[in-house]
Amino acid sequence: MLPMSFNHPSSQLQTLNKPKNFQLIRNAFLSIQARISVHPYLCLFTSFLFIQALVFLITHTAPPSLPIRTFNPPPVAAVLSPDECRSGKVYVYDLPPMFNKDLLASCDDLDPWNWQCGIISNDGYGRRATEFVGILPGNLATTSYRTNQFSSEVIFHYRLLNYKCRTLDPESATAFYIPFYAGLAVGKNLWRNDTKMRDWHCEMMLRWVLNQTYYQRANGSDHFITLSRITWDFRRLTDPLKLWGSSFLNMPLMQNVTRFTIEKAPGDDYDVGVPYPTGFHPSSDSDVVQWQSFVRNRNRSSLFTFIGAARGSIENDFRAFLLSYCYNESDSCRVVDCAVTQCSNGTSAILEALLDSKFCLQPKGDSYTRRSVFDCMVAGSVPVFFWKRTAYDQYDWFLPGEPESWSVFIDHEDVRNGTSIRDVLQRYSGEEVRRMREKVIESIPRIVYARPGKGLEGFRDAFDIAVEGVLRRFKEQKEGRGVYAGEVGVRR
Repeated sequence: MLPMSFNHPSSQLQTLNKPKNFQLIRNAFLSIQARISVHPYLCLFTSFLFIQALVFLITHTAPPSLPIRTFNPPPVAAVLSPDECRSGKVYVYDLPPMFNKDLLASCDDLDPWNWQCGIISNDGYGRRATEFVGILPGNLATTSYRTNQFSSEVIFHYRLLNYKCRTLDPESATAFYIPFYAGLAVGKNLWRNDTKMRDWHCEMMLRWVLNQTYYQRANGSDHFITLSRITWDFRRLTDPLKLWGSSFLNMPLMQNVTRFTIEKAPGDDYDVGVPYPTGFHPSSDSDVVQWQSFVRNRNRSSLFTFIGAARGSIENDFRAFLLSYCYNESDSCRVVDCAVTQCSNGTSAILEALLDSKFCLQPKGDSYTRRSVFDCMVAGSVPVFFWKRTAYDQYDWFLPGEPESWSVFIDHEDVRNGTSIRDVLQRYSGEEVRRMREKVIESIPRIVYARPGKGLEGFRDAFDIAVEGVLRRFKEQKEGRGVYAGEVGVRR
């Protein structure tokens, strides 16, 4: 379970231990004093020597260590280099449990179709993916989890409670984190025809945060939050025919708050696109290196793969088109039909298909992005996009520059008009494919969320990059150099 509060040591004030030699000197002095008390001048001289010895001992003894504040789960690093928090520190609000912890209740992990299930286990990472034991070598199976794609709110909260640059003093904070599980709150009511219920938790949370001194100080412009669903689930329009989702991001008190979201709105600088959580969560640098070596050396027998299901309710559904195309190109394309195979939270069938394919087709999902993009890249397969907004305009903090160096783009209209995906992909030489795959593999640490609360030592994962990025943004904003510089809430 996610710890909702931190635990300090039983006593924050520790008495300073006297130097070990102090008692020996004192005893020797008393013994000598008893013997020479009959000689006052000698006694005075001896007292003088004792004082000199004591001063020397104290001034040449290393100062005692100050007590280190620890958190539960594991403590953050006790010693930071001067550069580690150069962009500032984060203060995490202690929200009432109705806005986070209580939202994790009433979930049956045994129900595979209930979207919020699996979020509770292992601080948001989900249950261990024991079915991967026969697929992954050595201890890599222990790095794999059945992670829910909508669990980023819980993961970010857990990591921030243990973050090396977290501060307990709000006066020293550069950024303020609001650990509200908005995706969970809204998601529970998305399919109910009750817009008031979808907004209720959001409105109550904003009433609470409005009363916080540090929100009032800058109208929330140094605050940030994580949204585990796409941005469109929080931008309900007033049009009665477009009543999907919550109006959370349209509420006035949210206008200056930065948000991490798995799909951002174009042109909104307050939205920061962060990677979907995948099932790979390394616990050490060696896990990352071993995983990269494994996917780099994998023998890939299929040219490309498609994982998905048709959307019968969508006219001219492109995914249905790709599904049909791949079935007709079965000698080149490997298919995982999610109408037949359960695809939620990752399965062994998905992992094996991605590991065995050089390329993976990534059309739009229910929106422009989908988790499969990151499952594909973590498996060392080269993504093939049909809309630029699927990745190129979304995750610029995390993905490499020069899209052609790590991916393939084929316009969806060209495919509909007869362009052969197989022919396009076969034009790439073995060396070109190797270079693209290597670029993808190099990017793996940047698009995954490490398992330890304090993160990895030699790699910066998606969490590190996101939080460091927002800290730099707020620091530049304060210094008048950022995109929000000038009047609060006014973009330049």
